[in-house]
Amino acid sequence: MGIRKSLSFILQTITAGLAAAFLYILLVQPELLRNETNIVEFRESTPAVTDPAAADAAAPGRGNGPVSYADAVEKATPAVVNVHTAKVITRRVHPLLDDPVFQQFFGDRFSRSRKEIQTSLGSGVIISTQGYVLTNNHVIEGADEIQVLLNDGRSARASVVGTDADTDLAVLRIDMDKLPAIVIGNSDNLRVGDISLAIGNPFGVGQTVTFGIISATGRDRLGITAYEEFIQTDAAINPGNSGGALINARGELIGINSAIYSRSGGSQGIGFAIPISLAKGVMTQIIEQGHVVRGWLGIEAQDMTPQLAESFSLPFAHGMLINGVMRSGPADKAGLEPGDIITTINDATVVDTGTAMKLISAQRPDTIIKLGGLRNGEAFIARVHVQQRPLLTKSGK
Repeated sequence: MGIRKSLSFILQTITAGLAAAFLYILLVQPELLRNETNIVEFRESTPAVTDPAAADAAAPGRGNGPVSYADAVEKATPAVVNVHTAKVITRRVHPLLDDPVFQQFFGDRFSRSRKEIQTSLGSGVIISTQGYVLTNNHVIEGADEIQVLLNDGRSARASVVGTDADTDLAVLRIDMDKLPAIVIGNSDNLRVGDISLAIGNPFGVGQTVTFGIISATGRDRLGITAYEEFIQTDAAINPGNSGGALINARGELIGINSAIYSRSGGSQGIGFAIPISLAKGVMTQIIEQGHVVRGWLGIEAQDMTPQLAESFSLPFAHGMLINGVMRSGPADKAGLEPGDIITTINDATVVDTGTAMKLISAQRPDTIIKLGGLRNGEAFIARVHVQQRPLLTKSGK
């Protein structure tokens, strides 16, 4: 009986001790009861982030680009100008007055003409603090007066330094102090998908910025100009944007907005800009000598396609096929004929017609180039005396 009482006392003591220890842990050191493994798993699956900036950085696929391009726009817009042109045109009072029957009875007494001023607008970019402005040739073509309006509200009359219809570029000059000049970028390294921003004066509403990406580079055979190497962008470009700036995300000039593809007259997401790498060379020649000097052979040519190569029984599909030769031109004097296939220029392989024509135009007049090719399946060599390309009087637009 005494043993039972002893065991009962011991068990009660142990139970009371365990209960006391549990209460002590629960109230004083509750962290000892936590499951560390569950805490780690919870933190991994549900990160507790309260800082919005930290949340943006932590989210996958975010933080790869700026939220705003205001810095780039602020950097470039002061150098983008509005170009207003005016020219005097002569109109007859009514076409009926030119009718021979009418003039037989009334003579020329009513055939009085009247003069009207026709205005148009476009855009331009200040390239240097010396006052040189780069724009499109078709913006100022035929103008009797050109007025340039700056973003800060100042305006000045512009003179034409020179034009180049072959690339649809023109250089103007204004005489004004403290001119902002745009930072020129590199258009040779553009990739499809790069950010592009178009700045200009669409429809005369005022300076406007539109946003998009580079859709393609090196676009040619569009029938816009003689030398085409356009940047294609889906940044909205409308009438009045011509001559304006196409900039990158850093606010650097990468192109001169030139044309749009449209069935309605408005933007349809297909705009074309002249790359600044091409425009710089044209601008430099215009400033230095008033016009652009290009080599010329007097030929029309097309690419040698696989279908044409098969019809000529050729084992290759590169080179250019001469379609036409201008009479008394350099190629005609060298004995070239329609149907000749040019495969090399100065021993360099001709890949396509566009590249070959650029190489020829880069030759200085009075130089001699060596052309290698095939005529009726037989190899030939021709040495052609390069001449200066005749200047065009119209832009072809």
